[in-house]
Amino acid sequence: MMNQKIAGILMAGGLLAGLNIACAQDFPNRPLRIISSEPGGGTDFLARVIAQGISGPLGQPVIVENRPAGPTQGEMLARAQPDGYTLISTTSSLWLSAFMQKVFFDAGKDFAPITLAVTSHSVLVTHPSVPVKSVKELIAYAKSKPGELNYASSSTGSSSNLSMELFKSMVGVDIVRIPYKATGPAMVGLVSGQVQAMFSPTGPAVPQVKSGKLIALAVSSAQPSSLFPGLPTVAATVPGYQVVTSYGILTRANTPQPVINRLNSEIVRALTAPDAKERLLQAGLEVEASSPAHLAATIKSERSVLGKVIKDAGIRAE
Repeated sequence: MMNQKIAGILMAGGLLAGLNIACAQDFPNRPLRIISSEPGGGTDFLARVIAQGISGPLGQPVIVENRPAGPTQGEMLARAQPDGYTLISTTSSLWLSAFMQKVFFDAGKDFAPITLAVTSHSVLVTHPSVPVKSVKELIAYAKSKPGELNYASSSTGSSSNLSMELFKSMVGVDIVRIPYKATGPAMVGLVSGQVQAMFSPTGPAVPQVKSGKLIALAVSSAQPSSLFPGLPTVAATVPGYQVVTSYGILTRANTPQPVINRLNSEIVRALTAPDAKERLLQAGLEVEASSPAHLAATIKSERSVLGKVIKDAGIRAE
């Protein structure tokens, strides 16, 4: 009897494996979609680079769907079929959202990592109307005018939000957040003088700094940036400060592993193509193109470290 049970289990396992292999061999047989942020954001740009790079090898169109940043994107993926046809281009804001509000998905259970696609750091920039030229001067100025300065950020929990909140907590200043829907509108608000400061992705900041419309004070990474030669790190003034944004590609949990492996292979190939790497670098995005396991480890680490920042700062979604 026991032998029959074991044989049944093995047979079921074999059938499941066979179905997974068949599914992978047939994949894809219809268009794929990548959910991303609104046009102008980093996840949208990344999604379009990937879509362009994988549609040919996969033999199917890859459609980028722009959705407002926030839990809506995660809920869409959580409701998708576990077949690999729905992907999401996202940052840590997705897997950190449960620390800030009630969400109808579990980032640790509902999503399957495909690759840590790219990483980026931010640059602390100010409007020229703010009379500061360094991080030290900004701290002193903010302390002399508590609550009078404001900063732009995209969605709650985004890098631009968490970078400034970590900065505020470490140096003890009161700078008021002005939220925008995405990085593009936030940059417009800063350049127009509606807000005075921002931790901006490097790509959008470079042309504005070169044109003199914004003043660059420091980068958020532990090491200086090649995109801003000679610009110091925030950590040079605030020891221990470091924020790096992770951009991940995920799909629905329980997607057959052979399908995930195929997606990983094609996306990594697309990201590491010389022209794609150059386009991404010019946008301030450094290619990582990792294994699914590496993205899983990154998510676990960020939920531990940045989750604490969110709790300590009392950050809550609007």
